[in-house]
Amino acid sequence: MAFTALDGLNFFLADVRGGLGPYVNVLLVTDAHWSQFAVGATLMVSGLVGVAAHPAVGAFIDRTYAKREAIILGAFLLSACALAIANRPILPVVLAADVIMAVLGGLFAPAIAAITLGLYGHEALAGRLGRNAAFDKAGNVSIAVIAGVVGVTVSQKAPFYLVPLFTLLTAAAALSIPARAIDHARARGLEPSATREEQPTDWRTLLTYRPLLIFAASAAIFYFANAPMLPLVAQKLALANPGWETGLTSLSIVLAQLVTILMALLVTRANKIGRRPLLIAAFVALVIRCALCAGFSHPAVLLLLQALEGVTGGLFETLLPLILADVMEGTGRYSLARGVVGTVQGVGGSCSQAVAGFIVTRAGYPTAFLALALFAAAGLLMALLLFPETTPATARSRGVRAKSPDGRRAIDSRN
Repeated sequence: MAFTALDGLNFFLADVRGGLGPYVNVLLVTDAHWSQFAVGATLMVSGLVGVAAHPAVGAFIDRTYAKREAIILGAFLLSACALAIANRPILPVVLAADVIMAVLGGLFAPAIAAITLGLYGHEALAGRLGRNAAFDKAGNVSIAVIAGVVGVTVSQKAPFYLVPLFTLLTAAAALSIPARAIDHARARGLEPSATREEQPTDWRTLLTYRPLLIFAASAAIFYFANAPMLPLVAQKLALANPGWETGLTSLSIVLAQLVTILMALLVTRANKIGRRPLLIAAFVALVIRCALCAGFSHPAVLLLLQALEGVTGGLFETLLPLILADVMEGTGRYSLARGVVGTVQGVGGSCSQAVAGFIVTRAGYPTAFLALALFAAAGLLMALLLFPETTPATARSRGVRAKSPDGRRAIDSRN
């Protein structure tokens, strides 16, 4: 029962989040007539404010036994943001809604990952997280298709009004997961059914842990290079094809998400393949995608290049909770670490929106894509030279684990 409900939760929650994202960007540029720089600057400011809350949200997820209820409340808040932006696309409304959305970005994925860990444990996590991601991306595809059809035939704002419907379905799926089936000690990275006397690792100790710091830096670079790509491509397609803005944006998302599903299924075999090779592959695909977008401008080519978004995002997003579960095992700080990494990657992604918008305004889209390719290349070098393998069997032999200083589990920052 929990298995089926978790599939549904991933699918419908993706539909809730899919009602926003690039549609906000396109709506502001084409319907509300914002400049690319104004959109990027607003997203940067709201993103920075919102992601600052991610560590606190992660700490809350670690502590709370109401993870399902937190997801439901967040989904309803997201619905309110969607309706507000669609009806009043002015700076104060968009800024406030984007801040709330940025905060919620630190809730949904970490809470689902924690529930998954609490339900299935570490050994089964790679397969289950891959399945989660596959259903999540299938949800993205479904809402992109629906939003594209409704957006072209009814109104560009119509996709925003679909969010409340999928919020209700999300709530039903979340409540279908039996509360008693979730081991909340295991969900935060402790031993199953840990006693109250077993305390989580001091959070300050984690700031000295090298694999976590390297991964956080890699995430910041990855999202700096990757975050503006879909919005920039969507803008370029929308401005060149007026009247088809929502349809082309949806087609871009569908192409990317179909490939993402395949990448998520590939991550289910991460225990055999290893985490590090898949992480490197994500950076390689991102470099290639950025460089090719700089060299080609035909709409058909740009749409085909969106398939590489599926490789980059599909691999990295699915690997992120898995790698963190590896390195945070035994600390009790799994979601807190996810929040810290979320803040770092959010800073990278938010800043890049403004930077990319500024470059487009001053030098055009090809220059912006080339600049993003250079950042992606820097992240690739970091992954190649500094990041260790964290697959459980390999990591145990090399000490790649974060552990508490009480002798039960001790920090080893040599790797």
